[in-house]
Amino acid sequence: MSRTSELEPLVFEKSSPGHKGVDLPASGVPGQEIRDLLPGVELRRQAPRLPELSEPEVVRHYTRMSQLNLSVDSSFYPLGSCTMKYNPRLHEELAALPGFAELHPYQPETEVQGVLRLMYELEQMLLRVTGMQAATLQPAAGAHGELVGVLIIKAYHRDQGEAHRDTVIVPDSAHGTNLASAAMVGYRVVELPSSRRGLIDLRALEAALSEHTAALMLTNPNTLGLFEEDILEVAAMVHRVGALCYYDGANLNAIMGKTRPGDMGMDVVHLNLHKTFSTPHGGGGPGAGPVAVTTQLAPYLPVPVVRRIAAGEGDGETQAGGERFTLDYNRPLSIGRVQGFYGNTPVLVRAYAYLLRMGAEGLRQASEDAVLNANFLRSRLSRLFPSPYNGPCMHEFVLSAASQAEGGVTARDVAKRLLDFGFHPPTVYFPLIVPEALMVEPTETESRATLEAFVTAMEQIAREAREQPQLVREAPHTTVIRRPDEALAARKPVLRWQ
Repeated sequence: MSRTSELEPLVFEKSSPGHKGVDLPASGVPGQEIRDLLPGVELRRQAPRLPELSEPEVVRHYTRMSQLNLSVDSSFYPLGSCTMKYNPRLHEELAALPGFAELHPYQPETEVQGVLRLMYELEQMLLRVTGMQAATLQPAAGAHGELVGVLIIKAYHRDQGEAHRDTVIVPDSAHGTNLASAAMVGYRVVELPSSRRGLIDLRALEAALSEHTAALMLTNPNTLGLFEEDILEVAAMVHRVGALCYYDGANLNAIMGKTRPGDMGMDVVHLNLHKTFSTPHGGGGPGAGPVAVTTQLAPYLPVPVVRRIAAGEGDGETQAGGERFTLDYNRPLSIGRVQGFYGNTPVLVRAYAYLLRMGAEGLRQASEDAVLNANFLRSRLSRLFPSPYNGPCMHEFVLSAASQAEGGVTARDVAKRLLDFGFHPPTVYFPLIVPEALMVEPTETESRATLEAFVTAMEQIAREAREQPQLVREAPHTTVIRRPDEALAARKPVLRWQ
């Protein structure tokens, strides 16, 4: 894939004195000195040095910058455990409707009945998908949802008089955020080794469980792309010692309409609306990580909770349909606020639109197609990059570049070389239990032609690793930036222009 070899100058370097990108209208209110508004606050002595460009220059600069990156809109993005599916443009238009985009968090409930209804109905749809009983839409991302879920678990055990439960069990194939979330809440984390088949080892789980166990945090399918065949027994074992089961919903895209976490015996579930339910993500946002729970944990959900009030119930005006919606703060067992306001509304709008458009049959087909695409790629690629776990996968799978590493080519080199073919690399070196891991998730939105092209590229890279290893080790060759010193960038980042 051909790319320009010239770096786009920084916006500050393109700046020209006197250029303006926008003319702001007059405020319409009397002016007031900032010093009068902020008495006692140290203020700047001179204006900040902001770049000065015309609107066309700004648009062209950021358009060129965007073209230097791979994205779901420009190429195949098989980033394992991230579900980088195509995001319909209709959802963007709906999220940008003035009634949503111009909401203010301090508007009275009577003026925002539409978005409150959307939130309530979205909750109900997510509960049907997950098989849970109550939910909150507030968490801002998956890891935030994990934190909320573990806080709920801790509050529940405390109220049960079981504060001695100080341990959370996490499989060794788990997402790293699981361990971090449990540790942030103050739990001791015990790692659970996987069986030879890449699944939860029941004997190891039995040995790890005790009266000190607060919860087991797991993903199903797990990060190896394998469905936990003993999930019902796993849940029963955890519940027998009085602990709870936490479900990481990052891989829900494999099972929608086929099975539900609630039916597996899960007590807490977090979802990634920005993965499974079609919101563009990457680069840190946007995101939303709703948390769904069983009835016994519902009182601990963060405040406020969206509540539907039927005609004739309580005080206040109802909508024309005889119902109204309100934010309920009267929840004495709640873990409290987890957001400044209710949540990331544009992401909720996109997820709501996605669920309405797909329907139950559409969600089921999405999962079936995601699993089909993953197994197609696995069957074609595992002869080049052997999989440590044989047999069918779910929506993603893990290969190993260990045999290529023997010749000096690593998984990282394979990933870098893929950039030359216009493909975003898969996740590398995760999960940690697979040496030289390449974690591939094609999602349901890719065509067979795209998958065939990816296979062709991987076949060429495997051949190059044998015959021209230096070519692979020095990749990428066509990108603007090739191989920056990542360790130096992490230790000594340059975060501002000087």
